[in-house]
Amino acid sequence: MPHPALHLAVEIDGDGAHPAAWRRAAHEPGALLTPRRTARVAAVAENSGFTLVTLDDGILPPGPAASGGPAGRIGAVERAAYIAASTSVLGVAPVVATTYAEPFHVSTRIASLDHVSVGRAGWVLAVEDAPEAARAWGRPAVEGAAALRREAVDGLTVSRDLWDSWEDDAVVRSVATSRYLDGSRLHYVDFVGETYRVKGPAIVPRPPQGRPVVLAPASLVPPELVDVALVDGPSPALLGRAAAASGAPLAFAELEVALDTPEETAAERIADLERYASWDTAPGRPPERLRYTGPAAGLVALLEELSAVVDGVRLHPLVLDEDLSVLSRLVLPELFGRRLAARPLPGTTLRTTLGLPRPDSRFATAAASATLTREGHR
Repeated sequence: MPHPALHLAVEIDGDGAHPAAWRRAAHEPGALLTPRRTARVAAVAENSGFTLVTLDDGILPPGPAASGGPAGRIGAVERAAYIAASTSVLGVAPVVATTYAEPFHVSTRIASLDHVSVGRAGWVLAVEDAPEAARAWGRPAVEGAAALRREAVDGLTVSRDLWDSWEDDAVVRSVATSRYLDGSRLHYVDFVGETYRVKGPAIVPRPPQGRPVVLAPASLVPPELVDVALVDGPSPALLGRAAAASGAPLAFAELEVALDTPEETAAERIADLERYASWDTAPGRPPERLRYTGPAAGLVALLEELSAVVDGVRLHPLVLDEDLSVLSRLVLPELFGRRLAARPLPGTTLRTTLGLPRPDSRFATAAASATLTREGHR
């Protein structure tokens, strides 16, 4: 029985997953924070056939000062908007934490990204767990796993409600009546949480996808709030168990990759970088994450094995400028040729590509149910 086609995502923040990846980058150091660099990497990912790219982010510098790496980055949403305007089929999902950011602002930015991309936006939900992040925001620290999850759940719930607060047909654009929207199809979310409340409605129309695709680490928030659970595990078997236990509509495995290049083996490349910093102690890296090192053929075999237990894979290349080339030349073409993965099609939304239904506004659904109830009592 053939395995279902994998959805392929790749993380493209910085120069790669290794803290010292910048030392092997194929560009001048100053080019990292330029639009040209961002567009070039996104173009390679799109032309290779990836379903989506993700862009890591955080208010703190991307790496420890001791590594000598980049001391800053451009905001993920800003980079995602630029990528969305320069690509046509690639899904774009910035990492955004709601631990300290205002959920009203977060939901607006993600909705705007979905409009800019014409339905190709995603959102990788994250948390800010470093004490320094609270000081940078000028907010009291959110401490402990339970409090971090609470803020993530509240922020995501508010965002979903704000996306729903405009019904799909709220914008009427009637020149004859000089009306832009139908106010009866806008709704107040009236959210009250432990630490804040949000009234609403949103200040932008409902996103093209209804709700942009939400990806989140498994167990961070209830599975009914997310579209894709990101699962970690040291082996395909354990990744399969984590995917089955996630309860989300889709599950993507997190996979670090270091591939042989024509000049060096993966082991030699890793050894070169380990002189400066340890990959295992990269900031935010879970200790149980699966890693593949070796030739492209071995990665193809591993991805075929994973296709039986997960719906997709998010790749974290050792060095983008080196590994992305091997992925595009030797790995993805083989996957497509063997029908182990599928390219996104022109004119489709990210939801359509992932096989996810477009959700109705919960307010519109509630209004329709109330109407049917009233009519039933007549």
